[in-house]
Amino acid sequence: MKCVVTGAAGFIGSHLCEYLLQNGHTVSGIDAFVPYYSPATKERNIAVARTHPNFQLHRLDLRRDPIDRAIMGCDVIFHLAAMPGLNQSWTDFDGYMTCNIQATQRLLDAIHRTGTTRLVYASTSSVYGRHACGDETLPTIPISPYGVTKLAGEQLCRSYAETREISVVYLRYFSVYGPRQRPDMGYFKFINAFLRDQPIVVCGDGQQVRGNTFVSDCVEATALAADAPAGEIYNVGGDQAASVWDILQHLEMLAGRKAQIQYAPARPGDQRHTRAVTAKLASHLGWKAHTTLGEGLARQWAWQEWDADQQDTSTELDQLTETATLGLV
Repeated sequence: MKCVVTGAAGFIGSHLCEYLLQNGHTVSGIDAFVPYYSPATKERNIAVARTHPNFQLHRLDLRRDPIDRAIMGCDVIFHLAAMPGLNQSWTDFDGYMTCNIQATQRLLDAIHRTGTTRLVYASTSSVYGRHACGDETLPTIPISPYGVTKLAGEQLCRSYAETREISVVYLRYFSVYGPRQRPDMGYFKFINAFLRDQPIVVCGDGQQVRGNTFVSDCVEATALAADAPAGEIYNVGGDQAASVWDILQHLEMLAGRKAQIQYAPARPGDQRHTRAVTAKLASHLGWKAHTTLGEGLARQWAWQEWDADQQDTSTELDQLTETATLGLV
């Protein structure tokens, strides 16, 4: 199967590319390397996939670049490209509107022109709003601009599905974590603070609860969605919910010491309680989460520790090279 993955150099997208390649598929990755976080981090994310003979990377911005050739002849498109996160969506709405709505509309137009008929759209639990505990029949009442733009993307896909005969499946991700997690996300920040012996910032009262989804489980569900019935919506979430304090307790055990805590105001638009009911995903596609929270956090910790060492070594080598160039070594 020939697959296209948008957002291929991102956290989930890079794992999805590797999973598809390992399972014998050909993958074309599309990524604009938008500097929401360091493009160098995204380059590291996609490095393994780029060594595979059945992978091709297209550095394209869905908002403005021609994309027909990159998707021509593909069997399925996994549309993961988006501007993520809550906080910045309040101050950079243009960025979220163009990345999450305009880019999706341009991709849908290209799908129609090229005759591709299968799209898997990656959405988010943020479309449900403050309390996202339940199945796919929960009302969609987003409370952040980010959630609003992702729900608008879903609606765009529905309009094209109805009028242009595009087969779309919708996935609503719940709090994905694991190796390569974005540096703006909570668990990355917590682990990074432990590794650097710095205070951990807890926003609000720390009683926010999340249903946690390990990245490999999320990727498996995403790949399976290529064969799901058209028009279906699926929650993608692990079965272990935890508060901020529960997560910190896990990390304290990994660190062997107590966290240093600093408090900050609650984030506007932050969800209070999320936990996915995934019975439909299990029934239709036979999917279930396999990774326990303790195991998943340990794997993310090990990766961040390794990645930090790699970056420190790289920085040291760059400094030595620069010094040698200046004739000082």
